[in-house]
Amino acid sequence: MRSKPLLMLTNDDGIASPGLHALVQSFQKDFEVVVVAPATEMSAVGHAITLSDPLRVSEYMKNGKFYGYAVKGTPADCVKIGYWAILKRKPDVVVSGINIGPNTGINTIYSGTVSAATEGAILGVSSFAVSLGTFTNPDFAYAAKFARKLALRLLEHKLPEGVFLNVNVPACPEKEIRGVAMTRQGQALYHEEFDKRIDPHGRTYYWLTGQKINKEESVDVDDGAMDRNMVSITPVHYDLTCYSFLDELKTWKI
Repeated sequence: MRSKPLLMLTNDDGIASPGLHALVQSFQKDFEVVVVAPATEMSAVGHAITLSDPLRVSEYMKNGKFYGYAVKGTPADCVKIGYWAILKRKPDVVVSGINIGPNTGINTIYSGTVSAATEGAILGVSSFAVSLGTFTNPDFAYAAKFARKLALRLLEHKLPEGVFLNVNVPACPEKEIRGVAMTRQGQALYHEEFDKRIDPHGRTYYWLTGQKINKEESVDVDDGAMDRNMVSITPVHYDLTCYSFLDELKTWKI
């Protein structure tokens, strides 16, 4: 009997996240699922990896049964250690999510969720990150259903070398989803503020806040698609070279 394809599942919200559990339930019919996820929340850590401390890994139980491996590290750590040390064979697909809150535009750089998929691509595994466009009262049902469909497609279609998919799903009922858009990463930035506060001991601290400004409205941009209740799929490459400027830079007399 042929074994099921192997899917490694991780996130940045932590192994106890309901978004992760929604994916486990959605994938189990078609895949052998191995969860390797951060022991605690690791949002917005980017592509950080742990070098100066050992990585502690423990078996995580849910409802009295083995659920997965909890790693005291970052999302990228989880993919690395899962690939090289925990899994008994190489995964066919790596999925990261479901993140609470969208990962569009500049958030793609900051996101721990996206960085896990980036690490999968670095390792040569078909990978994608999936996020839900809300921070309150999330309903993961449709996003999990869509992720299963996409994961099955990745078994049929090979991504280019170094490319992974960044998926953002609108937080609306399935009947209000208006389709799927293949998009580019938006260029909108944040107007950021640091709220200055005083703790009970009289010490000053700051809390980062802000909002995205100048969002692009085109349907071929991640934010624009989401605003139209369309699932956004952005192909991303980890090569950050600005090739359009490279020749000009060579002319500088440095």
